[in-house]
Amino acid sequence: MNRTDFLKTSALAGAALITDPMEVRAFITPKKAEKYRTAVVGTGWWGGNILRCAVQAGESKIVAMCDVDSRQLKKASDELGKLTTDRPKLYRDYREMLATEKPEIVIVATPDHWHPLIAIAAMQAGAHVYVEKPIGHTINEGKAMVKTARQTGRICQVGMHRRVSPHNVSGMEFIKSGKVGKIGMARAFVHYSGGPGKPTPDGEAPQEMDWNMWCGPAPLRAYNPAMHPRGWRNFLDYANGTLGDWGVHWMDQILWCTDEKHPRKVYSTGGRAIRQDSTDAPDHQVSTFEFDDFTAVWEHRTFGGNMAEKTHPQQAVGVYFYGTEGTFHMGWLDGWTFYPSDPKKQVIHQDAQLNQPDDQNIAQLWANFLGSIKSNKLPICDIEIGQRSTNMALLGMLSLKLGRSVAWDGSQIPNDPEANKLLSRAYRGEWQYPV
Repeated sequence: MNRTDFLKTSALAGAALITDPMEVRAFITPKKAEKYRTAVVGTGWWGGNILRCAVQAGESKIVAMCDVDSRQLKKASDELGKLTTDRPKLYRDYREMLATEKPEIVIVATPDHWHPLIAIAAMQAGAHVYVEKPIGHTINEGKAMVKTARQTGRICQVGMHRRVSPHNVSGMEFIKSGKVGKIGMARAFVHYSGGPGKPTPDGEAPQEMDWNMWCGPAPLRAYNPAMHPRGWRNFLDYANGTLGDWGVHWMDQILWCTDEKHPRKVYSTGGRAIRQDSTDAPDHQVSTFEFDDFTAVWEHRTFGGNMAEKTHPQQAVGVYFYGTEGTFHMGWLDGWTFYPSDPKKQVIHQDAQLNQPDDQNIAQLWANFLGSIKSNKLPICDIEIGQRSTNMALLGMLSLKLGRSVAWDGSQIPNDPEANKLLSRAYRGEWQYPV
């Protein structure tokens, strides 16, 4: 008798000791794996992408969806109905949702200023959290998020999917192998075309939207159609512009590929040379980050697009790592490319492998998240990793606001009370800044 036959016979022999036919059937029929009770807060464009991946992974039962805009909530609910038989309850207030539904996983895909309070409340309620980047609007919020994750023992994954994108992973390994040589400088950039634009008049918030709750702990300012949906990234009360949005991904690539944790000094300059619309984020910015062994630079423009700077027919984005053996470009749609210093050596390239829609790798990051929950091991983009990358972007914005450079020891700005005040901000009304 071979091993397979032996195991089958042993199982049936055990079942024979049970006299109830229903119990016999239960004994020999494997149970389906339990699905995680999953909820999402923020059901817009990107929240929808994450939710879709969660459903497709097959290990979530969607029990709740929360959004202050009932139009987004209905649209997301209708789209979910095409993917699953789950019928989640719909909420406007995440606190009610957490108390009533008691989810095991919470996706936080709101505007940046809401990430900390919702993620912290979810972890304190016992849920594991997948939170979008940047993890918060100010640096001390991130400290509170890390503290909560460690105190509760909950897994908290940050949505920087480039940590698992195949070409980013192989590119990181290529750099760490030493083939680029010693890195002396890295330059991250995002350049878009565009013009001055026109101001959008303030107006009344749509009746389907709770504007007061949308603003939440941030300042309550007049509703402007340019803010919602998606436009809020360029309003500094709620986000941190292009550096806070796009820059976090590329700051993370720099830290990841160099094994660094934080810069020691930051200086940023920029402004609004061209933009005349209703936004208030800089339309161009240059930030310099000094590390012990190399210098990193961030630059962005939302005007002056041209073919000379494009790394791909559709865009000019990524990081150039300048090493003693050549220049390595870590890109997005264009994968990565290594240009050797020796002209006799061949250029090396790897294409990107991205998921649709929106050319991302959320599915792979979600799989890592689920694996971390099961193993109780930190995920590939744990909240502390996300905090470090977010901090780089927030330090760049902090320096810009101050108009001067700041030192950084990984936790605070030494001997600089004026700058340290900007590590937090006052919350509005009933909301309490997390500690």
